[in-house]
Amino acid sequence: MPDPNGFLRYDRRLPARRPVAVRITDWREVYPPAGEELIREQATRCMDCGIPFCHDGCPLGNRIPDWNDLVRTGNWDAAVESLHATNNFPEFTGRLCPAPCEAACVLGLGGQQPVTIKQVEVEIADAAVARGGLNPRPVPASTGRSVAVVGSGPAGLAAAQQLARAGHAVTVYERDDAIGGLLRYGIPDFKLEKQHIDKRLAQLAAEGVQFRTGVDVGVDVTAEELRSRHDAVLLACGALQGRDTPETPGRPLRGVHQAMTHLVAANRVVAAGEGRPAQAVLPDGTPIDAAGRHVVIIGGGDTAADCLGVAHRQGAAGVHQLDLYPEPPHGRDAERDPWPTWPWVLRNYPAHEEGGERVFAVAVQEFVDDGTGQVKGVRIAEVTVERRDGRRIVTALPGSERELPADLVLLAIGFEGTEEQPLLAQFGVTRNARGAVDARPDWQTDADGVFVAGDMHRGASLIVWAIAEGRAAAAAIHSYLGGVGTLPAPVDPARQPLAAR
Repeated sequence: MPDPNGFLRYDRRLPARRPVAVRITDWREVYPPAGEELIREQATRCMDCGIPFCHDGCPLGNRIPDWNDLVRTGNWDAAVESLHATNNFPEFTGRLCPAPCEAACVLGLGGQQPVTIKQVEVEIADAAVARGGLNPRPVPASTGRSVAVVGSGPAGLAAAQQLARAGHAVTVYERDDAIGGLLRYGIPDFKLEKQHIDKRLAQLAAEGVQFRTGVDVGVDVTAEELRSRHDAVLLACGALQGRDTPETPGRPLRGVHQAMTHLVAANRVVAAGEGRPAQAVLPDGTPIDAAGRHVVIIGGGDTAADCLGVAHRQGAAGVHQLDLYPEPPHGRDAERDPWPTWPWVLRNYPAHEEGGERVFAVAVQEFVDDGTGQVKGVRIAEVTVERRDGRRIVTALPGSERELPADLVLLAIGFEGTEEQPLLAQFGVTRNARGAVDARPDWQTDADGVFVAGDMHRGASLIVWAIAEGRAAAAAIHSYLGGVGTLPAPVDPARQPLAAR
């Protein structure tokens, strides 16, 4: 059993990040490996709490106390098996998930710092590779049934692996030139080096999953053709429709872009490797590189922080990150966000210690024209935000306006659901008021035999939710195809994160 006194003997510790002056000169991951001694110490802090609320904080239902104790006792092979029993891609979640499991750790109830669950997870995942690689698990016999997965993000890949291991023939269709969805071109390498994706894809390919890149379903292949080739279809196209601010004066100016446009261009430069172009550009050749520019990032979440880290590495002259809301508290407000729910607190990402200035409780009033149609600044004002009848009311404070220099403005203000695209109409599927695609209790859309999972169904969310929905949808498809036995289904379509009621 776990050490019930571990949390009393050890404080929470994370491995030191690579020095700022070094890491902003390259695109390698910010965190070096933690080392076995540190991870075993931190795993020992898991105290066998009796009712592990971390299970409920994570939609995957990860067996966190189990693999923590296996690490504590040095049983790494069993820890790898326990972790992979519920999570197809722990090397992704351990690097990218904000860890709602840690917010639900019972240590937080007693005022202690939570177990470093996320760090232990990524070390176990990396140990799997170091101890012999990601061994494929091909099935000896095929069911003779075929599934098309449209989209190759974490939801699509998780479903593909589960279905392939159940004996079904799986083909993943991706409109981009490489597999991975947002993991490939949306997430910067300093958070996730792409070697981790490639190693996992090699495992999936060895298990029989087929990949077709550069195929835009609905354009290059019709829904009817896809249905004729496969017995079931899973839509896992993500939620890439960026929220915009068309009503703000000056929005059409050159130099004002969606954040994902900037991130994708930067990732493509890094992916090109040696001999890569000098700067990031749009498909039409328009520069979208931060080098030497004054950058303003609008938004306070993960995407904004990713843009901040990219701007530093591209050599921005200066960066301001604007947040509509006031600065969050440094600790949990128990009345607003009682344990074990996800708290609203100030989150400092590694990019914030690399430079730039965060400005809270402000809103852009105008993108300022330099006289040639190029943005030269943003006029901002201090604001208050309140909710009335479910609506957000933003009020500018008179006399608080000022201007910030800006040659490049990035909109990181969220997403409005999945993109409107030809495949939706061809499959007879519509978007709901949130821009997402509804699912029946069995994960089917309004079109029989067409399933949906991940951000396309849920809206922009966490990677653990995408993997959980991919696994659950795979279980539903397996049942639909008459497969023998059942597959794990960690969530249903109506499942929501932990919340106070």
